[in-house]
Amino acid sequence: MDVVRDVYAHLKTRIVGALTALQNEGALPASLGFEEIELSPPRGAERGDVASNAALVLARPAGLPQRELAARLAAQLARDPDVARVEVAGPGFLNITLVAGFWQRVVFAILQAGPEYGRAELGAGAKTNVEYVSTNPTGPVHVGHGRGAVFGDALANLLAFTGHAVTREYYVNDAGQQVDVLARSVYLRYREALGEAIGEIPAGLYPGDYLKPVGAALAREHGRALLEVPEERWLAPVRERAVAAMLGLDGRAIRTNSMGKAVACRQHIFPEALILRPATKCFVSICALDPGLLPIGRLRVDHFDARMDPSKHRVGAKEPVPQGSFTGRGHRECALPDQP
Repeated sequence: MDVVRDVYAHLKTRIVGALTALQNEGALPASLGFEEIELSPPRGAERGDVASNAALVLARPAGLPQRELAARLAAQLARDPDVARVEVAGPGFLNITLVAGFWQRVVFAILQAGPEYGRAELGAGAKTNVEYVSTNPTGPVHVGHGRGAVFGDALANLLAFTGHAVTREYYVNDAGQQVDVLARSVYLRYREALGEAIGEIPAGLYPGDYLKPVGAALAREHGRALLEVPEERWLAPVRERAVAAMLGLDGRAIRTNSMGKAVACRQHIFPEALILRPATKCFVSICALDPGLLPIGRLRVDHFDARMDPSKHRVGAKEPVPQGSFTGRGHRECALPDQP
């Protein structure tokens, strides 16, 4: 039995065979190529199982009216034992209805291949990076992140299944003022865990109870030692511990939805902004040395100060940007000098 694994490829072969038969009969030029033939689902089940543009794209090089060529091709396809009916629609589309036995063979192929049915090499090993979830490490995940995890993982699975070399990335944005605010918020919860009455959370810090366990962990790990040093000494280690804790919390939350069922999202790399930033600076410096690597212009930052509240400044140009220039968001350290 002829097992059908790719319906469209199988039917395109049949259409090319019908066209070749017309060539052998002298009805079509022998030099006619078939590369532009496409098959697709028709607009509505009542129009058959498969639609093709074969007559539309071949009529001009064949020197025939579109509907005339479509009618000749339809008559040739009607001889195929897998074809129940062929209709010419519009300017020359072919709507093909297949016999029931054809679809039974497709079902057999699906059962025979099992989980491997549909695997393809369309990507030809192309390296493809899919970044998804990438929650802000200053807070817990919400349902939108869960949706992104499922969507991103499904997309990455589909790309891998079709022959792409997929890397799944969770970008850790652990740089900037926001993470220092997180560290100060965790430090406050650390003091609370040691028995200090902290009162109302000061404006500008993160007030969520989700930071209490992080502060309690710091208290267990350091005792009262962090109380005895100035901020410039405790800020970096608290920041690192806070980000690590939040990433662990995010990972558990992403893997379990509100129904308590596993989401099973998996990712390969977790690049951190604090690690990538020096490399970004180096790359931009190289580009500045060789004007041929980038169009003329620069990434510009208006009135940026690392001490400012990120919500109160804007990255980009205030005036119209000339052609060949760049503006960007989140690339404050990457300003290119003006080209000579």
